[in-house]
Amino acid sequence: MSDIRVRIAPSPSGYFHVGTARTAIFNYLYARAKGGKFVLRIEDTDVARSSKEMVDVILDGLKWLNVEWDEGPYHQSRRQDLYPPYAEKLLLSKRAYRCFCTPEELTAKREEAQKNKQTYQYDRKCRDLTDEEVDANLNQGKKFTVRLKLPLEGEAEFHDEVLGEMKKAYEDLDDFIIVRSDGSPIYNFAVVVDDILMKITHVIRGNDHVANTFKQNEIYDALDVDRPVYAHLPLLLRPDRSKVSKRKGDKSVTEYREEGILAEALFNYLALLGWSPKDDRELMSEDEIVKVFDFKGINPTNAIFDPVKLNWMNSQYVMKADNHTLVQIITPYLIEADLATKYWIETRWQWMLKVVEALKERCTTLKDFAENGYYFFKDDFEYDPKGVKKRFKGDDLPDQLDSVREELKKHYELRKETAEKVVRDKAEEFGVKPAALIHPIRLSLTGVTGGPGLFDIIEILGQPEVDKRLSRAIEFIRNLN
Repeated sequence: MSDIRVRIAPSPSGYFHVGTARTAIFNYLYARAKGGKFVLRIEDTDVARSSKEMVDVILDGLKWLNVEWDEGPYHQSRRQDLYPPYAEKLLLSKRAYRCFCTPEELTAKREEAQKNKQTYQYDRKCRDLTDEEVDANLNQGKKFTVRLKLPLEGEAEFHDEVLGEMKKAYEDLDDFIIVRSDGSPIYNFAVVVDDILMKITHVIRGNDHVANTFKQNEIYDALDVDRPVYAHLPLLLRPDRSKVSKRKGDKSVTEYREEGILAEALFNYLALLGWSPKDDRELMSEDEIVKVFDFKGINPTNAIFDPVKLNWMNSQYVMKADNHTLVQIITPYLIEADLATKYWIETRWQWMLKVVEALKERCTTLKDFAENGYYFFKDDFEYDPKGVKKRFKGDDLPDQLDSVREELKKHYELRKETAEKVVRDKAEEFGVKPAALIHPIRLSLTGVTGGPGLFDIIEILGQPEVDKRLSRAIEFIRNLN
């Protein structure tokens, strides 16, 4: 095992963002590829937005994706007593100072800067207060924040494994607050302390955190602690190049699961958003990705999250899935659609294996098995109106279908080869093309004009059900004419 330690530190909001999931996957893959540890930390200090249910959304989503953490989950809300000693250390070393400026003063200065169309920065009014002045303010009971004392000239810089060399002039950074007037730590300060205590060696996160990284590095330096290695990931964008967002209707990990996306497919797809194995492979198992995952494969260009591509990838996983597994995982969708009960499915397991085998090549999601194959479970469907107009026509059709029905009735153990021979022989007898019978029979048995092979459907339904459905369709057609 190596000393590499990475972490994911989401804030619970009740919405498990695909971008958060992708970041978790990259951290997990790097830890597994390098023999390191993957730590889960929940940044739940925002009491108004945090709850056990919201945390559970994240934990359940990670477990579903098979992103297993080695340590945690640590809850930042339970670690509040760990931060004050680090702030005190910075004050004692003069790397931070107390700021007694009131919110009203700061607001007035900010508004003045905006009025003059200037970028607001704290004017460092309290930076050089003497010890006597600080003590006097404290004795008067004045509230204060704690600000980090940054260099006044030169450049802040760090190396990023994805973005390369990053630099920013200190004149563009101000002495930012690290502790609020109520004693609670600011995000950037808490993150650094947590990462130090958890011995995080590599910080892998979205490139929208670059501005935070410049600030966090100053805290590391002030505490005289080695900085971690950084790898800032490309953001996930919608096809229109805007950020993936709940407000725009983009689905969460939970919603993709509910709609029938396989965990393996979503894991595979997210792993390839911003990272490439440097070959043409797209369908890769977790083990295959772990073997080749490295920072060198990460592209700094923002990645496009394309639901259409995800659906295609999911369809590939559905097609290659074991039928026994498919029956298990589509069962909730069949129950939800009121097509079957769990007991009914379990008692007809072999029959269900045939159903999923017939449908799997035509299903994009697990939900599609219920939507596309409902006719295997229900016979009270309506016939597709367009199909009726196109396929249920011809004065001879009812008698032809009845003749097919009578011939099929002779074979109680109805196999697809037998069914095909009957239909083709009858077509020859009637002097029509096989399609002239195949299409009306399909519509009679399923209510739709597409789907699996007709003769597979006949074998799966069985002779008694085929006979009943053909009889129903024949009566329907005769009433049309």
